[in-house]
Amino acid sequence: MNRASLLDLLKHPQRTTALSPRDWTEFIATARNANLLGKLAQRLHEANVSVPSAPLRHLEGARLLSERQHHSVAWEAQCIDASLAQTDTPVVLLKGAAYVLAGKAAGVGRLFGDVDVLVPPGSLGTIEIRLMAGGWTQMKSEEYDQRYYREWMHELPPMIHVRRGTVIDVHHTILPLTARNHPDAEAIIAHSTPLPGHRSLRIPCDEDLIIHSMCHLAHEGELHNALRDLDDIDSLLREHTDSPVFWDRLGDRAQHHDLAAPVALCLMLVRQFFDTPVPESLVLRLAGTDAAAIRRLARLYDAAIVPDPEGRPPLRSLAAQLLIYIRSHWLRMPPRLLVQHLSRKAWQRLTLASGTSPKNEQGA
Repeated sequence: MNRASLLDLLKHPQRTTALSPRDWTEFIATARNANLLGKLAQRLHEANVSVPSAPLRHLEGARLLSERQHHSVAWEAQCIDASLAQTDTPVVLLKGAAYVLAGKAAGVGRLFGDVDVLVPPGSLGTIEIRLMAGGWTQMKSEEYDQRYYREWMHELPPMIHVRRGTVIDVHHTILPLTARNHPDAEAIIAHSTPLPGHRSLRIPCDEDLIIHSMCHLAHEGELHNALRDLDDIDSLLREHTDSPVFWDRLGDRAQHHDLAAPVALCLMLVRQFFDTPVPESLVLRLAGTDAAAIRRLARLYDAAIVPDPEGRPPLRSLAAQLLIYIRSHWLRMPPRLLVQHLSRKAWQRLTLASGTSPKNEQGA
């Protein structure tokens, strides 16, 4: 099943009634590989569409898994809040956890694997100690990985709870410290609002919530969740389609965060993929003199984001994905540091493959 058909059925779930058994098989497999099966299942359920028994088993499994994850993230938020409330530090939820706990349409049916939070950089030591006291421990034990995260990245090394197995990523900004763009993390925290029923947890304002999702997509080298992320962005933007003032605020915030070009790119993509009613004036404003280059980049993403039922995209897509992967690293670090980092990781993987090192296989 091609991308256009997948997106059409996501937007119009009633049209699945015309699918043949073979079509259903491809549809389910493609949606699963794009990490959209939970969202698809929820939309079919809400539309009360009659689904044949064979695909229904897959859909109901994904929908129930999504519901279970949402209950889990609500409980995890309570646990994080209990561990960090006494620090008197604002803890801002990001991405999937924020969508779900804020009741956003983007969270409905969404599947995700960890909880991302943003805290002031000066509080990192205290936050880390409190989380460790609450049962979380470091997932990265290799010395170089620790240095990589703590000196150059935008987050602490990921932490996993010793009993629940849940993962938390503690950010102090939303892009690596070595990146070419420099968003204002303090402003994200300052404009966030308290999450009702919690003492320390907060939700970003809608503009920052959207911009962070766009920032993540535009700087990410792995595109296996790209279509899901664009669906998130589409849902978040559609909450404000009737508010002209919102689009002005979104543009202002993108420029304030030094993210005008990444936001322009994602606005082009979400409009192309999902027909999101994005004002052309906003795209032109943010793209500025780089409009032609951003359009070329959007065409590269168009070629790269091709969901496939077997997870085997065509060579053209693989080539585009490789270019985007290289670009993501180029944006993440200056050349000298990038060469040093990639050389180190290549050597680490080589020694692991040869069985000469007992150290952690998971790299940064």
